[in-house]
Amino acid sequence: MKSTTVRRVTLAIALVSALTTVAACSSGSSGGSGKDDKAAHKSPTRVSPIAALQSAEKSTDGADSAKVESTTTMGTLMSMKSDGVMGWGDGLTGDMTITYTGGTMADTMRKAGVTSMQARYLSDAYYAKMGETFARQAGGKHWIRYGYDDLAKLGGGSGALLKDQMQNSSPNQSVKLLLASGDVKKVGEEKVRGKQTTHYAGTVDVSDLAARSSHLSAGQLADLKKQFTQAGITTEDVDIWVDGDDLLVKAVSKGDLSTGTMSSTTYYTDYGVKVSSQAPPASDTADFKDLLKTQGAAG
Repeated sequence: MKSTTVRRVTLAIALVSALTTVAACSSGSSGGSGKDDKAAHKSPTRVSPIAALQSAEKSTDGADSAKVESTTTMGTLMSMKSDGVMGWGDGLTGDMTITYTGGTMADTMRKAGVTSMQARYLSDAYYAKMGETFARQAGGKHWIRYGYDDLAKLGGGSGALLKDQMQNSSPNQSVKLLLASGDVKKVGEEKVRGKQTTHYAGTVDVSDLAARSSHLSAGQLADLKKQFTQAGITTEDVDIWVDGDDLLVKAVSKGDLSTGTMSSTTYYTDYGVKVSSQAPPASDTADFKDLLKTQGAAG
């Protein structure tokens, strides 16, 4: 594998792994009130969609963990699917299996002998397990470590947002999106995979949402807005489905990019599932920033 391919693959993995997690558990505070609060927020009648979503936000946030299954498409850049478990009770943790199904990134990764990978998420970094082809070019190491601080330095405003999202995540961000949109509406009662749910929908301004839901500085937000504009990202349509326990069952988001349509569909089940993600052995792990330096791509 050529050094330029190594660079493309490591950079692509950084984006793919991070976006997969952001799609499943986008940014939002993890200050839930715990599982014992769920019953207190159940109600047979909702006064308004806002009241229903406020209850769903608190219940989902307090559930701490869930099994996650998602599909994501970003124009011609990539399409992928993922499944695993994610926890958000004390920072983001989890284990996911990610499979690349299309787009230019998938083509690049296939050339490097990678079609799917394992991803582990911890409080300060996430780890991606590569294939044997990559390991032969990385001193026999199979894992890449992506420190959130490093990604923030490399990615400008979007890197700073990524770090914020990866360290302050929970599925209830989809609910927060709708609450922030100002035009949330109840679509109706629907069944999702056999479960009775209530469907809500709305449209959000992406830049405005980033300002509302992140801890970025004014300079970082200005840079982020510029990057959003260059990528053609302006608004996002968000749909969610909430069950009788005020828990998020399904979330769909759609928007436009300069390279095509962006869409993500995520299903949540088994709230409260055990999550025990651990960092892989240091002897089998290469650091992303060191790989960049080795490949002559520092900075």
